Amino acid sequence: MNFLIPALCGFGCGIISAWGVGGGTLLLLVMTLVLGVDQRTAQGINLLFFLPTALSALLCHIRSGFVDKPTLKAAAVPAVLLALAGAWAATALDVELLRKPFGVYLLLSGVSLLWPQKK
Repeated sequence: MNFLIPALCGFGCGIISAWGVGGGTLLLLVMTLVLGVDQRTAQGINLLFFLPTALSALLCHIRSGFVDKPTLKAAAVPAVLLALAGAWAATALDVELLRKPFGVYLLLSGVSLLWPQKK
Protein backbone atom coordinates (compact mmCIF):
# COMPACT_ATOMS: atom_id res chain seq x y z
CA MET A 1 0.00 0.00 0.00
CA ASN A 2 3.01 2.35 0.36
CA PHE A 3 3.05 2.75 -3.41
CA LEU A 4 -0.59 3.83 -3.75
CA ILE A 5 -0.27 7.57 -2.98
CA PRO A 6 2.89 8.08 -5.09
CA ALA A 7 1.29 6.10 -7.94
CA LEU A 8 -1.88 8.20 -7.76
CA CYS A 9 0.21 11.40 -7.71
CA GLY A 10 2.13 10.24 -10.79
CA PHE A 11 -1.09 9.25 -12.55
CA GLY A 12 -2.73 12.58 -11.74
CA CYS A 13 0.30 14.56 -12.88
CA GLY A 14 0.39 12.50 -16.08
CA ILE A 15 -3.20 13.42 -16.86
CA ILE A 16 -2.61 17.08 -16.06
CA SER A 17 0.53 17.01 -18.20
CA ALA A 18 -1.48 15.64 -21.12
CA TRP A 19 -3.69 18.72 -20.83
CA GLY A 20 -0.58 20.91 -21.21
CA VAL A 21 -0.57 22.24 -17.65
CA GLY A 22 2.99 21.35 -16.63
CA GLY A 23 2.40 18.08 -14.82
CA GLY A 24 6.14 17.55 -14.37
CA THR A 25 6.46 20.69 -12.29
CA LEU A 26 3.45 19.67 -10.24
CA LEU A 27 4.96 16.22 -9.79
CA LEU A 28 8.17 17.81 -8.51
CA LEU A 29 6.25 19.89 -6.00
CA VAL A 30 4.16 16.93 -4.83
CA MET A 31 7.26 14.77 -4.41
CA THR A 32 9.21 17.35 -2.40
CA LEU A 33 6.43 18.99 -0.39
CA VAL A 34 3.94 16.15 0.14
CA LEU A 35 5.86 12.90 -0.19
CA GLY A 36 9.11 14.12 1.40
CA VAL A 37 11.38 13.08 -1.47
CA ASP A 38 14.84 14.70 -1.56
CA GLN A 39 14.96 17.48 -4.18
CA ARG A 40 17.76 15.88 -6.23
CA THR A 41 15.92 12.56 -6.36
CA ALA A 42 12.70 14.36 -7.28
CA GLN A 43 14.50 16.23 -10.08
CA GLY A 44 15.81 12.94 -11.48
CA ILE A 45 12.35 11.37 -11.37
CA ASN A 46 10.92 14.52 -12.95
CA LEU A 47 13.44 14.23 -15.78
CA LEU A 48 12.47 10.60 -16.36
CA PHE A 49 8.82 11.74 -16.37
CA PHE A 50 9.58 14.52 -18.88
CA LEU A 51 11.82 12.79 -21.43
CA PRO A 52 9.26 10.37 -22.98
CA THR A 53 6.65 13.14 -23.06
CA ALA A 54 9.06 15.56 -24.74
CA LEU A 55 10.20 12.96 -27.28
CA SER A 56 6.60 12.12 -28.15
CA ALA A 57 5.72 15.80 -28.55
CA LEU A 58 8.81 16.44 -30.70
CA LEU A 59 7.99 13.54 -33.02
CA CYS A 60 4.37 14.70 -33.37
CA HIS A 61 5.49 18.27 -34.11
CA ILE A 62 8.03 17.08 -36.69
CA ARG A 63 5.38 14.94 -38.41
CA SER A 64 2.98 17.90 -38.43
CA GLY A 65 5.62 20.23 -39.90
CA PHE A 66 5.75 22.53 -36.87
CA VAL A 67 9.51 22.21 -36.33
CA ASP A 68 11.97 24.46 -38.12
CA LYS A 69 14.74 21.95 -38.78
CA PRO A 70 17.60 24.48 -39.20
CA THR A 71 16.69 25.99 -35.82
CA LEU A 72 16.51 22.53 -34.25
CA LYS A 73 19.96 21.66 -35.62
CA ALA A 74 21.43 24.96 -34.38
CA ALA A 75 19.90 24.55 -30.92
CA ALA A 76 20.72 20.87 -30.36
CA VAL A 77 24.41 21.18 -29.42
CA PRO A 78 24.04 24.19 -27.07
CA ALA A 79 21.00 22.52 -25.47
CA VAL A 80 22.93 19.33 -24.73
CA LEU A 81 25.91 21.27 -23.37
CA LEU A 82 23.72 23.42 -21.15
CA ALA A 83 21.78 20.36 -19.96
CA LEU A 84 25.07 18.74 -18.95
CA ALA A 85 26.10 21.94 -17.15
CA GLY A 86 22.75 21.98 -15.34
CA ALA A 87 23.15 18.33 -14.35
CA TRP A 88 26.60 19.11 -12.99
CA ALA A 89 25.25 22.11 -11.05
CA ALA A 90 22.42 20.01 -9.62
CA THR A 91 24.88 17.47 -8.24
CA ALA A 92 27.67 19.88 -7.23
CA LEU A 93 25.68 22.62 -5.49
CA ASP A 94 23.91 22.48 -2.15
CA VAL A 95 20.20 21.61 -2.40
CA GLU A 96 19.22 24.68 -0.35
CA LEU A 97 21.05 26.89 -2.84
CA LEU A 98 19.08 25.32 -5.71
CA ARG A 99 15.72 25.36 -3.90
CA LYS A 100 15.42 29.14 -3.61
CA PRO A 101 16.02 30.05 -7.29
CA PHE A 102 13.68 27.23 -8.30
CA GLY A 103 11.00 28.61 -5.98
CA VAL A 104 11.45 32.08 -7.50
CA TYR A 105 11.18 30.56 -10.97
CA LEU A 106 7.92 28.81 -10.04
CA LEU A 107 6.48 32.01 -8.58
CA LEU A 108 7.41 34.04 -11.67
CA SER A 109 5.98 31.33 -13.92
CA GLY A 110 2.73 31.35 -11.99
CA VAL A 111 2.48 35.15 -12.01
CA SER A 112 3.18 35.24 -15.77
CA LEU A 113 0.06 33.15 -16.31
CA LEU A 114 -2.05 35.92 -14.82
CA TRP A 115 -1.30 38.29 -17.71
CA PRO A 116 -2.80 37.65 -21.15
CA GLN A 117 -0.41 36.58 -23.88
CA LYS A 118 0.17 38.80 -26.91
CA LYS A 119 -0.93 37.27 -30.20
